[in-house]
Amino acid sequence: MSEKIKVLVVDDSAVVRQTLNEILDSDPDIEVIATAQDPYVAAERLKKAVPDVITLDVEMPRMDGITFLRKLMAQHPIPVVICSTLTTQGAQTTLQALEYGAVEIIEKPKMGTRQFLEESRIRICDAVKAAAQVTLRPRKIRKVEEKLTADVIMAKPKTKAMAETTEKVVLIGASTGGTEALREFLEALPHDTPGMVIVQHMPEKFTTAFAARLNGLCRVEVKEAENGDGVVTGRALIAPGNRHTLLKRSGARYYVEIKDGPLVSRHRPSVDVLFRSGARYAGANAVGVIMTGMGDDGAQGLLEMKEAGAFTIAQDEATCVVFGMPKEAIKRGAVDKILPLPAIPREVIKICSG
Repeated sequence: MSEKIKVLVVDDSAVVRQTLNEILDSDPDIEVIATAQDPYVAAERLKKAVPDVITLDVEMPRMDGITFLRKLMAQHPIPVVICSTLTTQGAQTTLQALEYGAVEIIEKPKMGTRQFLEESRIRICDAVKAAAQVTLRPRKIRKVEEKLTADVIMAKPKTKAMAETTEKVVLIGASTGGTEALREFLEALPHDTPGMVIVQHMPEKFTTAFAARLNGLCRVEVKEAENGDGVVTGRALIAPGNRHTLLKRSGARYYVEIKDGPLVSRHRPSVDVLFRSGARYAGANAVGVIMTGMGDDGAQGLLEMKEAGAFTIAQDEATCVVFGMPKEAIKRGAVDKILPLPAIPREVIKICSG
């Protein structure tokens, strides 16, 4: 068995520090080696032992988490997971952390139902494991919880997918490292790109700010998906955090359905759910793209898309922050083409145009 992932927890709340400590220590592959109530104390802890991953609060006394992150990345880069409260206002600041080098965002743990607490534990532990994968040292990730498939949201189709028509739709899935990968991808697209639906693993509230940020940078319109939104030329819909997003079709019109449900492939929203809906309702009219991220969410769904006649693309290892999701899709034979990130926009346009 590989060495445990060593974590430093930095948060000004003693309750949050204790809760995160208990959650992370419950995973056999993770060990909290220290906690700190602010960045100054964290700096002292780093002199004694260097962790593999840091969980970092944003709002703290003496020095805020964003300033600490920038100093850390400039002087001693360590994978950082931002641990934030779900607020729309705070989401804008937290998204800056991803630009400065943080690899994941997680919601601060809080009291709730037993199911909520278990899902919170899964998300937090998986985020830390994903961050650890960004380092050069390979780690064995052991999955101990049951992982549901897209069957719990949508059954496999019993009939063949619809025949190819002239209208294309692009479905994209990403996780760790995906926020910046999606920015680069969307910024390169022309205003008349076919309609897109995107699942990026991210907590609720943050997807609203993420979509707004991208909308200000890109020629295509980018918005957080709402139930019934049309998937139309020049628009990219971002799946809302904590809700599954499915592609549907009514006549010649594509639209999205937003719905609740359990974690699928350990995520909500799940890429597998989106891709399966694409296989059913778009078939050969779809293009599927799987990008950087840990785990295997999207691999099975992308295979179903390919089997339904869609063209499928995976981001290559060299340009991935974590080559997990694309690697698994490639392994399952779900990918038609493997490309570096800068080449994916051109390929998508080429396929949709031809």
